[in-house]
Formats: sequence, structure tokens, C-alpha cells
Amino acid sequence: MLKLTNDDITLAQTASDKNMAIKAIAEQLNQQGLVAPQYVEGMLNREKQNSTFLGNGIAIPHGTTETRNLVNKTGIVVHHFPAGVDWGDGNIAYIAIGIAATSDEHLGILKQLTKVLSNDEVEQTLKNAKNKSDIINLLNGDMQFDADFNSSLIQLNFPAMDMIQMAAVAGGLLKNNNNVSNEFVANLVTKPPTYLGEGLWLISGAQAVKRSAMSIITTSVPCKFNDLPVKGLIAIAACNTSHQSFLSIITDFVFTRQQAQLLSSDKETLQRIFSLNPSEQPQDNTSNIATFKITNTHGLHARPSAMLVATVKKFKASVMVSNIDGENKTVDAKNLMKVVSLGVKHGHSLQFTANGIDAKEALIAIDEAISSGLSEG
Repeated sequence: MLKLTNDDITLAQTASDKNMAIKAIAEQLNQQGLVAPQYVEGMLNREKQNSTFLGNGIAIPHGTTETRNLVNKTGIVVHHFPAGVDWGDGNIAYIAIGIAATSDEHLGILKQLTKVLSNDEVEQTLKNAKNKSDIINLLNGDMQFDADFNSSLIQLNFPAMDMIQMAAVAGGLLKNNNNVSNEFVANLVTKPPTYLGEGLWLISGAQAVKRSAMSIITTSVPCKFNDLPVKGLIAIAACNTSHQSFLSIITDFVFTRQQAQLLSSDKETLQRIFSLNPSEQPQDNTSNIATFKITNTHGLHARPSAMLVATVKKFKASVMVSNIDGENKTVDAKNLMKVVSLGVKHGHSLQFTANGIDAKEALIAIDEAISSGLSEG
């Protein structure tokens, strides 16, 4: 796993344009023995082909496939621009991550980086960073912006007989995911849950939490708590404010009286629901699903990923995508950084789920874009 050091970070940089910034980054890559001096031309040419700006104030300048022979060993350097650098098309980069990769290692680097750079709060945090440790902690994933929620945190149709057992299982899921300790689970079973209606309950805790997360459990056995029906329990572990987006989505479902939809959804649907903001929830409940294989030699690195996202953004439909040959997590196909985070390699298959008035048209366009090589032939 990539771990940054103080030697990789250069603070308080200024540049009149992105070319100047790229040249400075290439020079440092060369000084650290990662690349040959001529690698800078590959970085500049790569930028001409397609912008390496990812969003949220972040750019990832790197060389072309033709200049990989100029890379001595894989590594990165990070330049911090508090005043920002115009990266084209109105995009301002506050941090530029220069990448040197001998083969496909850059996909792993991007995958790690995008896991911690996909939140809107990151841009302001990086812009205002005052020391190297702030940047290192953020890029190494030591700052949490998104609360954890994945398939291992969902238990459906468990034969629970009462609320205590429900809370114990929900807490156990959080513990098994390394989000909380035994103390959290012990405290959770003593807490009174909040009734959300239609058999859905909510419980939370902040003691002995390592990382904020949410777990969901539904029961296959009819039972009651305080004479009210128990069909499902949502448990939230909070050590920061990253769980607030989950609460917003839950509130929206309760307000619109759609608790039954949460209780009847499968794991994949629940993950998709809680990866969207309430305002982005699809209005059309009919899902259009298609799977396509990636044939690009180097998988979905920044350039083909950008072309894929640009294709999806042409449509109003909500489009989610998962790499079924990878971690199989589901992300928003209109978010470049989250698409890159899937770590898609040659031969991997992507499953797209589209909802909306033009969902079918979106999947047809995605098929055509992938079949044409996403600008790589």
C-alpha cells in the first residue's frame, strides 16, 4: 500500500499555469530518481491528450504509455498550491499528484487516492492545509469523510427473536468490519432504539468507535418492541460527522413514507441507495441493467475513465456502476474519481444500473463508448 512521507510533499507552491506546475513536478520526480529527465515531455503530451484534472481541486499529471520506459521505479510526488492553478476549462487545482508508473501500478495508486479524495470536503481541506502531515494524513486515508457501508454490513432476513438480538447482530457487523470494539456492541444492546415507522428502527452510538459506519439488519421472524412491530434495524456508529449523509437519506425515506422500500431492498440496492444524496434518488423504480467488458490494454486509467463519465453525464438517468471482477462495490458513474477508484483492469466486467426516463438510451451509449475503446481505439 502506498504510504507518503514528508519527502514526497512540497508545500506552498505557485505556478502561472498547469504546464509550469507539471514541469516542476517532473523535475522533482527526476531528482528523486524516479524518472529520466525526458519524462517531462510525456507528462506534457499526456496533458494535451486529455486533462488530468480529476475534480475537487485535484490533478494527477503523469506520462503517456509511450514514455513508461523512462520510469525507473514507481512513485509519486505531491505539490500543494494554496492559491490554485488553472488546469483548464475553469478547473482549479490546489494539489497536483505527479505519478511515475512502470506498468499498471498507477491504477492501484489512483484506487487508493480516490478512496479518500471523492468527498467534496476534501478540496477545502487540501486548499487550507498548513503542514505536510495534514496532507499525508488525508491522502493516506487517516481522515474519514465518508462513513463505511458495504455488503458485509448488511444482514437480511436474520431469524432474530427480539430487539436485543437485532442490536447485537447489528453491532457485531460493525465490529467484524473493524469499525467498533466490543465495548460499543455491549453499549448498543442497552440503548433504546428510535421507531421510524412501518417496522423500521434506528439505533446509534459514539463510544468505542474507530471509524464511522452504518449496518442494517432485517428479521425473518415477526416480533415487537414496546408493542410496535420490528422488521428492521439501522445501527450507526459515529466518531465524526461523516454519517450525516446516511441520516439525510433515512430522513428522506421516512418523510416520504418509503420505509417499506428500505426493508424490502436487497444488498445491492441498499448500497446504491446510500451512495446517493436524497435529491439524487431515482424516481423511476425500474432498473435497466447491462454488463460490458473492458478491452482497453491498460484498463480504465484516467483518460478512458473520463471519456466514460463524459458519456454518462449526457443523460438525465441515474447510473451506478460496479466492477464485478474487483471489489464489486457500487459507485456513481457520473463521478470520475469514484469510477477510477474501481481499479478496472483489462478484461474486467462492469455492471451498469440505470434509472430514469432515458436509462435505456444511456446504456446503449455506454455500450458504444466502451466498444469503441473510450478514445483509445
